[in-house]
Order: sequence, then C-alpha cells, then structure tokens
Amino acid sequence: MRLEFVDWTIIVGYFVVALGIGLAFRKKAGGSMVEYFVSGRSLPWWIAGTSMVATTFAADTPLAVTGLVAKFGLAGNWFWWAFALGGMVTVFVYARLWRRTEVLTDVELVELRYGGKPAAFLRGFRALYIALLINPIIIGWVTGAMLKVLKHTVLSGGEGSGPGDWSIIIAMLVVVGVYSTVSGMWGVAVTDFFQFILAMAGCIALAVVSVSSLGGIGGMRHSIVTNIAGGEQMFRFLPDFRGSDPWMPIGVLLVMLFVQWWASWYPGAEPGGGGFIVQRMASCKNERHAVWATLWFQIAHYCIRPWPWLLVSFVAVAHYPGLREMADPGVGFPMVIRDFAPAGLRGLMIVAFFSAYMSTMSTQINWGASYLASDFYKRFINPNASDSRLTEVSRMSSIFILITGGVAAWIMKDVSVDQAWRFLASLGAGTGAVFMLRWFWWRINAWTEISAMISSVAFYTVISRLFPMDEEYRLALVAVLTIAVWLVVTWITPAEDEETLCRFYRKVRPAGKGWQPIAKICPDVICDSDLALSVTGAIASGMVVYLLLPGVGFVIFRDFSRAALCVSGALACATLVWFVLLRMYPAER
Repeated sequence: MRLEFVDWTIIVGYFVVALGIGLAFRKKAGGSMVEYFVSGRSLPWWIAGTSMVATTFAADTPLAVTGLVAKFGLAGNWFWWAFALGGMVTVFVYARLWRRTEVLTDVELVELRYGGKPAAFLRGFRALYIALLINPIIIGWVTGAMLKVLKHTVLSGGEGSGPGDWSIIIAMLVVVGVYSTVSGMWGVAVTDFFQFILAMAGCIALAVVSVSSLGGIGGMRHSIVTNIAGGEQMFRFLPDFRGSDPWMPIGVLLVMLFVQWWASWYPGAEPGGGGFIVQRMASCKNERHAVWATLWFQIAHYCIRPWPWLLVSFVAVAHYPGLREMADPGVGFPMVIRDFAPAGLRGLMIVAFFSAYMSTMSTQINWGASYLASDFYKRFINPNASDSRLTEVSRMSSIFILITGGVAAWIMKDVSVDQAWRFLASLGAGTGAVFMLRWFWWRINAWTEISAMISSVAFYTVISRLFPMDEEYRLALVAVLTIAVWLVVTWITPAEDEETLCRFYRKVRPAGKGWQPIAKICPDVICDSDLALSVTGAIASGMVVYLLLPGVGFVIFRDFSRAALCVSGALACATLVWFVLLRMYPAER
C-alpha cells in the first residue's frame, strides 16, 4: 500500500502531537509515585473514562472482532459483549468501594483486606504474576496485531515473517515507551483522549468507504448471503440454532452469557473491577467521578465503538470469501485498508491503529510498572524509599516492562488475537467469583485467593492436555473445579483476624449481610444502604447496552420498526439508570 504526501503529513503530525503531550506532563509526573501512577487522584471522569475506552481499543481489537465475525458471524462477538453486565455491576456496586480504598494498585487491596504472611505473599506473588507474565502476554499479542496491520498495509508482505520484524517491533515499542515512561498517568490519560478520537474517526471513515465498495449495505449483505454457505447467519445478533449447521453451538453461547462474565478474570473486564480500570478509578477526583468514569467507559466500549469494526469485518468477509478458512481471519481488516482506503484515509487509518496501539501500550507499561514499583520494590525491598527514588524506580520498571513485552511480542507475533483472548479468559476461570465476593463476605481469606489462582492454572493446564474441547466449555469446567477448591479451602482455613477485618470494614463500608459478625463489633460504622438500588442500576444499564447494540444494527440495516423498539427500550432503561444515579449521588461531594 503506497502512502502519499497527505498520508505522511497526517502520520508525522500525529507523532509530534502525541510526543508533545507526553513531554508536557513530564515534570508533573516526577512529583511523586501517586502523581506518576494515579495522577495525584485528580482526573475528571470524562478523561479517566475515555482513557479506559482508549486502552481497550487496541490494535488487536478490530482484528479480533474480524476473526470472530468471520468464524461465527455477528453473534461471535458475544465473547466480549457478555462482559457488559459484569462491567455494569462494577460501575454501580464496586467503583465507589475501590475509590474508598485509596489504593495505588488493585493488588495493594490484598493487604488491606487480608493480614499476615499469607497476604504479604499473595500481594508480592500476584504483583509479579501480572507484571511479568500476564502483562507481557497482552503486550505481545497487541504488538503482534500491530505488526500484522503494518505488514498487510504499508509493509505489505503477507503472512511471512522476516528479520525486519524485530526492527518494526523495537521501533513501535521505543516510540510508545518514550512518552509513557516520562509522562506518567497524566500524560497517558490525556494522550488516550486524543488517540481515541483519532482512532474512532479513522474506523468510521473506513466503514463508510469499504461498504460503498460493495454498493452499500444491501450490496454487502447480498454478496455474503450469495457467496457463503449459511451466510445469513453472518448478520444474526443471536445464533440460529434451528439450522442444520449452526456456526455457534448453543452451549458455547450459554457459557458466554451465564458463566464467563462473573467466573473469569480477564484484563479490562475483571469481575468486581481490577487492573488498569482500578488504576483509572483511583486517579479520579472522588467516588462520584469514579462511578461516572466507569459508566462512560462501559457505554462507549459496548455501544459506540463496535459497529464501525463490524461493518469493516462484513466487508472483509464479502471481498475475501476464503477468510473463514484461514488460521487468522483477523488479517481481513488491514487487507480492507490496503485495498480500498484512498489517499488521506490510508494515513488516517495508520494513525488510527497507532493511536489504538499506543494508548493500550502506554497503559500496560504504566500499569505493569506500578506493580513492580509499589507492590514489590516499595513493599518488600525499600519501604522507606523517598518520592524521588520511587519515581526513578517507576521509570526503570516501565523500561523493564517494555523489554519483556518486546520479547513476548516476538514470541506471539503469529498468534491469532481471538485465540489469545479466549486463552486468557479460560486461564483465569473460577477466580472472578472470589474477586466479587471478597468485598461482601467476611469469611473470604488470603488462602481463598491463593488457592483460586493456583487451581485455575493447574486445572486449565491438565484439562487442555487431556480433554480437547471448545475453549468456552474448558472455561466452564475449569471454573466449576476452581470454585469447588477455593470454597473448601475457605472453610478449612482460619478467617482473617478481627483487627484486619474491622480495618477493612471501617474504610470501605460494604453493604449487605455478609459482614454481620464484623458489623456487631463495629456498630458505629455507617455502611451503604442502597445495595438493591445499585444492583437495579447495574441491570438497567446492562439492558441499555443489550438494547442499543442491536438497535444501532437495525438502523444500519434499515429495519426501522425493530430499531424503534430497541431504542425505546434503551431509553426507558436509561431513564431508570439516571434515577438510580441521582439517588446514589444527589450532589457533588
């Protein structure tokens, strides 16, 4: 794909602005570790929420969506749509609890919630596990996805891999490493805001141009239905189980809808919140801003972003019918850019992917470094380190994360993105329930989490080797076995000591009857009394997502009667959500 002068102008201008923002916040980030990792707890909700959205809009996401659409049709996206309900539970139930903890990282919660040597071990182990294993895996597949985009567009070379891959990977990591390392969370968040707008503009423009190449929506649909066996399934929001050859088995969908969202730990969609989502919540001004930021993230993540990707995915399947049989059908997205984007849009799409890639990478680097600096170095090596020393260690940790991510990127450069998504979800199966219950049941202890982490990995490893099955079924089986293990461990190990439980209870003030024994010891603590209202808000906002998603699709495909029904339902649910928010947060505080 040839780039013209206008394309290079757009690309160069983007990098100048991105690096300029990072350097502008360099001095602010150097003030302390709190400034570096959580912006001095001063981000407004709209920046924090957009930063969450930009982070999950990675270079891999459009490729993964294309892969899911090619294999399973529109309904294949239930793999990630199913997390919406869990995300809304995080908004209304957990966001304010996280903000009250005032932790720097989600792992720091471990020693607030639990006590003694088991808690210290769990905090250190989980910090290293996420920073040095999970984080590099994410960096690896995101960088691999960006590499595929470049090699199927401006560096068109098809599927092969050559020695030039290393130089491409290093160049991408160096660019993103410069501004994320020097600018801290303020620079990351503000740059994310700018990058999200660019990435969305590019994807919307590509969707319009690529659909036009098939004569519009009708032509696109006709091409797929005519040229692909069972092609009508491509456009079904829910799979068609009545046909002789359904693209998605009903059991797979049921696991996604009723098990995956609460049972599995997945970065960016952790049950009860976690990872960089918690980091953004901790960066907000107060509880109210944390809730609004997380709500804006969920709405934008599920309702605003998907349809441009989906339309380009449909176009890819229509133009390249053999895509469904490829090992990595996600490459269809950059192939559409290569073959149909005109001058100007080519540069904008390269910038869109760089924006998506860099917003995710900067977060992963900053997030991973926060574990090494705060939860490992400060906690176990130098508890009395000065702010300047901690800032220095934070930047060195960022560089180290960058290097480990580069190695992982080389190893994973040929891995299908949707396969990587499903692998990571299965690997953490069964742990999600612990992360949700630890806030509302006093009996959960450090050994509960330790046993859940170990058994999840162990069961996944054994089942993967001995029982070949769909990843979703494997996830469900691992989740059931893991939950059984940690429940037994919880009952046979002693509860946390009274002092630790009371400290957590006073600081977080969780609602519900799961803390009754501790509530009797601390009768002066006024806890939340609106848990039922919070759950109502979560369910109503989940319905907003699940009505708007098909509603937008019906508008695009000109089925206006169904669109009106879905949008009306979404508006009714949104009204209820607004009422819930006003009751929970009647005024700024």
